[in-house]
Amino acid sequence: MKFTLLSAALLLTATLAFADQIVLNNGDRITGTIIKKDGATLTIKSDLFGVIATAWEKIESIESATPLYVTDKAGVLAEGNLVVTNGIAEVGPRRLPAGEITALRNADEQRAFERLEAPNLTDLWAGTGTVGWAGSLGNAKTLTFTTGLKAARATRNDKTAIHFDSIKATAQTSGTTSATAQAIRGGVAYDRNFSPRLFVSVFNDYEYDRFQNLDLRFVVGAGGGYHALATTRTRLDLLLGGDYNRSAFATFVRNSAEAYYGDDYQFKFNGSTTIFQTAKIFHDVTRPGQYRVNVDVGAAVRIAKWLNWNLSVSNRYLNTPSPDRKSNDILYTTGFGVSFSH
Repeated sequence: MKFTLLSAALLLTATLAFADQIVLNNGDRITGTIIKKDGATLTIKSDLFGVIATAWEKIESIESATPLYVTDKAGVLAEGNLVVTNGIAEVGPRRLPAGEITALRNADEQRAFERLEAPNLTDLWAGTGTVGWAGSLGNAKTLTFTTGLKAARATRNDKTAIHFDSIKATAQTSGTTSATAQAIRGGVAYDRNFSPRLFVSVFNDYEYDRFQNLDLRFVVGAGGGYHALATTRTRLDLLLGGDYNRSAFATFVRNSAEAYYGDDYQFKFNGSTTIFQTAKIFHDVTRPGQYRVNVDVGAAVRIAKWLNWNLSVSNRYLNTPSPDRKSNDILYTTGFGVSFSH
């Protein structure tokens, strides 16, 4: 029994020796690993309680067991073990008031921060790609093939996003094969922040839909946006702007100037499931009374580190379609996909 108690005491002592120690104003002690300080919040990972966030002003003292990266109000970066007592912080040979610390990061957080500050063009891309198919044999032979891709590269100041969806479906009866669906939609967008809440945006979209008699819709536009919500789980951007739309149908071409507004929403339901929704309403300025609506919704459920189950629904509405065609065209894809990040 004495041996067991002694072993436990030695283990506890060793654990404390290699753990960061934080004492709050009320006397509570937190033992774990300091992750970062952003703004007025310090984030710690405790072995017992998981990730904890506490107000910087409530901290009485800190003693880190590993080096940290500390930035002061002047933007000066210091590296070393951090000791905070009586409102004074010591980082290696440096001493400064604890209230002048604007950022605090461990080694992993610092590497991630530096990567976001000056990334290469090929860095920070993340997204999912999906391929799906379905078919039947017998009296009718059918085949449907769908693909989908969503990818984005986000830094501290800007975001580049690309999207692509396609469907091709055929049916064979009595020896005759005919296409039942054939559409391609894709585009690229770039957003640039010029304040914590406001950003400018440019985009370029393409669309082909055989059964709407649409040979090619080419749209290029620009506008502004407002980050209405931006948390670790939820993001909501409000959009407003204008564009040029050239729609080449089988029998005519329509050139239009348009004004648009809409939103871009994303919600992380839990650690494995993310839902998203985007919507834009385009009003034809050249031909008042004509408009079109783009709505995309979907979900991605992570099954493994690189494997997802994806669902996306892409709706395009045109209030004045090509003669003898419907206004609404919906393209949906579902299936297993590969997630990637770089």
